[in-house]
Amino acid sequence: MEADRHAWERPGAHEEAPGIYRIPLPLPGDHLKAVNVYAIEDGEQLVLIDGGWAMANVDDLLTSALASIGRELRDIREFLVTHIHRDHFTQAIAVRKKVGSRVSLGEGEKVSLDAIRTITSHPDVAALALAGAADLSSQLDTWASGLGDGPDLTYWEDPDRWLPDGLDIPLTTRTLRVIATPGHTRGHVVYHDPDANVLFAGDHVLPHITPSIGVELVRPPSPLRDYLGSLQLMQTLPEARLLPAHGPVTGSLHDRVNELLAHHEERLTATHDAVRQGASTGFEVAHILRWTRRLKYFDDLDMFNQIIAIHETMAHLEVLVERGELHRATVDGVVHFS
Repeated sequence: MEADRHAWERPGAHEEAPGIYRIPLPLPGDHLKAVNVYAIEDGEQLVLIDGGWAMANVDDLLTSALASIGRELRDIREFLVTHIHRDHFTQAIAVRKKVGSRVSLGEGEKVSLDAIRTITSHPDVAALALAGAADLSSQLDTWASGLGDGPDLTYWEDPDRWLPDGLDIPLTTRTLRVIATPGHTRGHVVYHDPDANVLFAGDHVLPHITPSIGVELVRPPSPLRDYLGSLQLMQTLPEARLLPAHGPVTGSLHDRVNELLAHHEERLTATHDAVRQGASTGFEVAHILRWTRRLKYFDDLDMFNQIIAIHETMAHLEVLVERGELHRATVDGVVHFS
């Protein structure tokens, strides 16, 4: 069963629909092992959905996968990127530097790209302190201070074009519509092919895991509210095959959207219950909740995933405030919920 769960990570170019090939590319972490990029045949050229993470050997693996379908890097006319996270954006820039492909990105990511290139201190240091996670805030501050001169900006260049919500992108064999789906990031977009009944979903809708919410340098006021609205928007589309960035292609977009909406309602209930039990800060609530599909305790998570857990908890608490189910007050620099 577990082996089947990871079968989608197998390298190569896997045809998922006529003229659409899924190419898993590796990731360096120990949780997500791969990211799917999708190569769409466009006459004598290719259009790729997402680019992968620019790191050693990714060029070779992408070149090998393309060769298996009689293509090469220089055939890539354009990358249509779903969002600014490095496992989707940076390899697209690397290939552009090498062969001149165009790169397009949702216009909502402008503020995040600017932040990557200009920010001087990690904003999560203050955000974690507000959530009552003082020790974690200090750990992150120490870690960020040890990075020296800041991030390597080699692959954080502007795209060739910024894509607005609702734009139709005509290819030779199909037309893709850009649909803004904020939540995972503020500028996340998906690409809908209504004639082929497929949705290139990026990280918005994933088949096996729930996407993290608002993990970005400039976080919107209520990323979970944005995400739930974007999920509900998917329910208004015709049923489609789900082509996700992580995990296998699945048959029903709507079924998975309904599961994700139900999951977050359950999570909101559990979050509210934790406050009823006496937890009042995001940090305290996160300790009561369980994490990942393995139901881990907060203290069993690594620092990176503890930070994600705090942000997820704060996002759920914020929605409960917006619904009028909780009240928020800031005391001595810490946000409390009741």
